[in-house]
Amino acid sequence: MPTPLLRLVVLFGGVSAEHDVSRVTAAHVLAAADRGKYELVPIGIAKDGTWLRNDKAIAALTDGTPLPDALDVAGTVVDPLTELAAHAADTATVVLPLLHGPHGEDGTIQGMLELFKLPYVGAGVLSSALCMDKAMAKVVAAQAGIPQCRWLEFRDGVDDPNTIVADAVRQLGLPIFVKPANLGSSVGITKAHDEAELDTAINVALRYDNVVILEEAVTGREVEVAVLGDTAPETSVPGEIEPGSEFYDYEDKYVTGAAKLVIPAPLSDEATAQVRELAAKTFTAMRCTGMARVDFFYEESGRGWLLNEVNTIPGFTPGSMYPKLWEATGISYPDLIDQLVTFALGVHRRRVGFSTEH
Repeated sequence: MPTPLLRLVVLFGGVSAEHDVSRVTAAHVLAAADRGKYELVPIGIAKDGTWLRNDKAIAALTDGTPLPDALDVAGTVVDPLTELAAHAADTATVVLPLLHGPHGEDGTIQGMLELFKLPYVGAGVLSSALCMDKAMAKVVAAQAGIPQCRWLEFRDGVDDPNTIVADAVRQLGLPIFVKPANLGSSVGITKAHDEAELDTAINVALRYDNVVILEEAVTGREVEVAVLGDTAPETSVPGEIEPGSEFYDYEDKYVTGAAKLVIPAPLSDEATAQVRELAAKTFTAMRCTGMARVDFFYEESGRGWLLNEVNTIPGFTPGSMYPKLWEATGISYPDLIDQLVTFALGVHRRRVGFSTEH
């Protein structure tokens, strides 16, 4: 009797400004996953929160028809509990959340999956929430002794809006990068060159979050490291981004594709060893599991390595940095998916194995 396929539920879309990025990621992951190992179930989450099983994509996967570059959030409306938990009673199930940004990368979906007692790929509730909130991640990084650039936090309704611009210029200098604390894919990020631009940039960021991060502009190279694992994480060769515009923004990443990815990054052996060690240290400090991409600035003639941020659900298209880094390190795209599923099952066994008695 043939071994039954593992049911791999791919969640994509989501209630986030990164909805469309997620649709692209999901299409490529489904195309690369080994259909001899997995029963692939794509479920899209619409911007209004409706869950839809993409039966058209399931049919295409079954008969070998190519998928579109971006998966549609369309199909049969399903109840999350029924679709996820009910089937898991009969078939081994792992959930692969490919939901970038809030309500997907911030611990909300992860908490729901833990309540359903389902194994899932990637960071847990705490780590997801921590890494999504750039301000809190910076606090933990500082506590762990991980070097980073100078920064300030502005909380709408808490901090004084009449002094933040002057305070930021005095403490950080110009230009200043302004970011929503809880968003990714460079959405809502502005580089402000003067006080007027800074005031506008803060208001732009406040459209996406009530917490805003203001960072000094670092003159250095942008280098990223992929991390994979659990308690003893492995790191990839580092890769470097050469932005096609003033900084590596949303247009660079997903529209024009003007940014150049250099893999491996042209670094000395010493610098390479340093950044890989820092990436693993950061992964552990943030209590990550499964996968993360850890981004750094490199001031060769200054402070050296400075942590930028940690992405617990990094871009996962074949052209994205995370899978390309692992390919250069010796792990193919399909094998990477397999390893992530294996880690998910292992972490889940540990999580459900803890005693509930006292």
